[in-house]
Amino acid sequence: MSYFHNTTILITGAGSGIGRELALQALQQGAQVVATDVNAATLSETNQLAGGMLRTYQFDVSDAVAIRQFANHLIPSLDPARRLILINNAGVALGSGPFVQTHLDDFEWLLNINLWGVIRMTKAFLPFMLDHNRGHVVNLSSVFGLAGVENQSAYCTAKFGVRGFSDVLRMELMDSDVRVSCVHPGGISTNIAAAARRGQGGFVTDDMHRQSTVSFAKAAKTPPQEAARVILNGVARHKARILIGNDARQIEWVTRLFPTRYVALLRQRIHEAFATS
Repeated sequence: MSYFHNTTILITGAGSGIGRELALQALQQGAQVVATDVNAATLSETNQLAGGMLRTYQFDVSDAVAIRQFANHLIPSLDPARRLILINNAGVALGSGPFVQTHLDDFEWLLNINLWGVIRMTKAFLPFMLDHNRGHVVNLSSVFGLAGVENQSAYCTAKFGVRGFSDVLRMELMDSDVRVSCVHPGGISTNIAAAARRGQGGFVTDDMHRQSTVSFAKAAKTPPQEAARVILNGVARHKARILIGNDARQIEWVTRLFPTRYVALLRQRIHEAFATS
């Protein structure tokens, strides 16, 4: 019997990419899936691929009121006999250049989704898990939550925040049967780079955006189907940290071995990669 039998899995950002694959694979493994996304059209496409078997809800995880309303609606309908797994997957990217040229409005926009969305969703559903003393919180960080990378100040801040938040939760919940996993994907072949918001500072030109999208596509070796498989396998094994892709494992190794020197090492590697692209 699958580990996910008798389980409800709530996934944010299920309209595309890793979130879509998580929804489809979790359903195949016997879970009841609640799928959410800000984009009603792509969320509907995910449900169509699932044969209409998903419970779908459209709302924006950057909206605190919308999260409270969603939780107030959903929680009374949850079966307490089923384990609840919350996968905080929704996320966005920002092309803004160096921090000094990044508008704080753009910075705040990203944090509201990538960090506050995780915090608020967890705040809304963790009490249900604790009331029944079982459940699992799965937070999507990134390799940018393992290493700081230039021109990614907002994204790295959010993803390091997700990592720290997850570690705190894990410590606080050690005496319960509520688990916490933090996921660090490397390059996953999704449209996150192509869909990145262009910052108001005007640093990122059309050519730079195109180059960044092409470079990401070349580096993103892991398909979302494999990413979802690794995540669900890690959850079933109660892994605290889930790394996806050789690039994620390499970056974790470098940052462990050179906790301060990695900044110069990665910078040199990034500049060499762009020089030859």
